[in-house]
Amino acid sequence: MESTFISIDPDATFRFACNPEVSCFNECCRDLNQFLTPYDVLRLRRGLGLSSQRFIEQYTRRHTGPGSGLPVLTLKPSDPDRLTCALVTPGGCRVYADRPSSCRVYPLVRMLRRSRQTADVRVEYRLLKEPHCRGFDAVELRTVHGWMLEQGLVEYNAENDRLLDVISLKVRLSSKSLPPSLAEQVYTAWYDLDRFREQLGDGSLTGLDGQSVEDARHDEVALLRFGLEWVKRLLERTYAG
Repeated sequence: MESTFISIDPDATFRFACNPEVSCFNECCRDLNQFLTPYDVLRLRRGLGLSSQRFIEQYTRRHTGPGSGLPVLTLKPSDPDRLTCALVTPGGCRVYADRPSSCRVYPLVRMLRRSRQTADVRVEYRLLKEPHCRGFDAVELRTVHGWMLEQGLVEYNAENDRLLDVISLKVRLSSKSLPPSLAEQVYTAWYDLDRFREQLGDGSLTGLDGQSVEDARHDEVALLRFGLEWVKRLLERTYAG
C-alpha cells in the first residue's frame, strides 16, 4: 500500500490525532529525509540552548538544493539503518515546542503556487495518508485552518514564506549552483546566525537601511529577516548586473 496525497479545501474536515495513545506513535520520526528552513534552525538551536555552529555540526547535514542551487540543511539521523530523528525519545519529541514546520504541518502538506502572469501567490493543501499512520482512525475532526492555529504554524508559515520569495528569485535569475564564495555567504546569513551577527557588528555587511541593521543586532528573528533580504540584494547584484 502506497502513500497518497489528497487535495483538501481549507474549510473541509478530516479525522486525525497524534499522541502516545496512537499505536504508531513516533513511527513518523524515522526513515527521514527532513529539510530544515532557516527559521526551523533558529528555533531548534535556541530551544536546545546551542550556538548556531554547535547545532549545525551536531544535528545537520549540508546540501545544495537540486532545483535552486542554494545551500540547504537536513536533519542528521541518529542511526544509519532506521534513519530515526536524533531529537525523538520513546515519550515523543524532546523539542516539541520548537519542532520543525514539516513536523507541525503533518499530515498536511502546504503548497504555494505563484502565477507567472500576475505573480499572485495561491496556497493549496494536500492530505498525506501513509500506510503506517493510524492517526486517521481518530474521532477528532479537524480543519486545515484549525490545524494551522493549533500547531503554531501561523508564525512558521510567515517566516518560511520569506524564504520562498528568495528561492523564487534565485530560480528566475539562474538555475545553477552558487559559486563557492557566494554559497558560503548565503549559508552564513541563513543558518549560522551567530557568525552573521558578528559580520553585521564589524560593518562588513551593507546594503540595507540603518534601522533594519539596528533591529537585527538585538533580535534573532529580525536578524534572519535581514539575512534573507540581504541575500536577495546579493543575488540581484550577482545575476542581474
